[in-house]
Amino acid sequence: MAIDTASDQGAPGLGGGLGRVAVAAFVGTAIEYYDFFLYGMAAALVFGREFFPVLSPVNALLAALSVYAVAFAARPVGAILFGHFGDRVGRKAVLVVSLLLMGLSTAAVGLMPGYGRLGVWSPVLLVLLRFCQGIGLGGEWGGAALLLAEYAPVRRRGRCGGYLQLGASVGSALATAVFLALSLGLTEGEFIDWGWRLPFLGSLVLVGVGLFVRLRIAETPVFAAAETAARSPLPLLTVLRAHWRTVLLGGGLLCFGYALFYLTGTYALGYATGQLGLDRTLMLSLQLLAAPGGALAIWFGASYSDRWGRRRSMLAAFGLAIVWSPFFFPLLETLRPALLLFAMIITGLLTGLLLGPVGAYLPELFPTSVRYTGAALTYNLGGVVGGATAPLLATRLTAVYGTATPVGWCLAALGAASVLCLLALPETNGQDLSLDQPIADYGGRRASTAISGGPAI
Repeated sequence: MAIDTASDQGAPGLGGGLGRVAVAAFVGTAIEYYDFFLYGMAAALVFGREFFPVLSPVNALLAALSVYAVAFAARPVGAILFGHFGDRVGRKAVLVVSLLLMGLSTAAVGLMPGYGRLGVWSPVLLVLLRFCQGIGLGGEWGGAALLLAEYAPVRRRGRCGGYLQLGASVGSALATAVFLALSLGLTEGEFIDWGWRLPFLGSLVLVGVGLFVRLRIAETPVFAAAETAARSPLPLLTVLRAHWRTVLLGGGLLCFGYALFYLTGTYALGYATGQLGLDRTLMLSLQLLAAPGGALAIWFGASYSDRWGRRRSMLAAFGLAIVWSPFFFPLLETLRPALLLFAMIITGLLTGLLLGPVGAYLPELFPTSVRYTGAALTYNLGGVVGGATAPLLATRLTAVYGTATPVGWCLAALGAASVLCLLALPETNGQDLSLDQPIADYGGRRASTAISGGPAI
């Protein structure tokens, strides 16, 4: 029996109950990505000197980014752990735990002594905290996506999923704004000595806000209506046995979006300030100026995927982003602020268009009984390649060739591989999530369980 949630009333463009869920997903995800992105920025700006001072500048950056990659390796672990309880117990409870784990781990990074006080134990503890961050975020995205997807009216699911992706965008922008404010208000010595710690400690305040919002929402109607006996006792085994192809293709689809976001954000920040000699404040200011365009593109891509279909919307964005990828780093290396800003704006727009529909697309690929595990595992597997290994490869390529231009061409090649994965997946727009059935029609253009009347793609 289909679950109809379209009768909510209240929030702008959404209903009262659905509006509260959208706010809960948005705020929680913004906080989690604020926490996660903080490390990326600190790794690019500070951590090489703070935790790896005995290494050369290039190797120190590589070491800091390696610790950065640890969280991406931990995210599938978090997806499995939180996905198990999310599919067995419910979506809401595990989201509260994931938020606490992420927030406390982030605050602990702000209290970490540097290499000068703890020696090799300092980077060891940093790796441990980063692993905990990854586990928390690994459980966060899938649960928040399901909150929105399982509450949303079927014909506005893409738009509602946009709130989730906006949370990630806003969280990243907030981290950039905080680092920029500290760079403007502190001397270089103050920033390196203690200033970088303040954003990490401030995470505790944001976590309090997120908990207040999330504790006020109810379980999703789709999960609440599902028969207890129908829930998989071991969701991971069910996903690996019955949906492994969807997980691999979906992870491959997301590799390019992750790589585009982190190479042109975190890696570009470290490369520009550490090797090209650009001022940290300038780079942070340009990234912050470009952020609103990315947020608008997320909203546009998510909303119009309800009309055009998920695959068609993402394919168009993929094509544009692949063509654009080789141009980003040559523009960065011109060292001209106007061209840098142009490059960041275009990249932000294309990344937003590409990732906007994902919040609705991944939950639609899996049945209710394993939806949390399937969507979360798929999303975070894509991050292992695109978010973790891409910056490491880029650092090595730049060291070998003396320029980041080859990085752009590798990024374009990764985009082509991701397109092939997307073409092998079905269209899901109009999928009835209350039907606990797998999507089987991989050879066609639509999902086999889609409701009638959806747009023909």
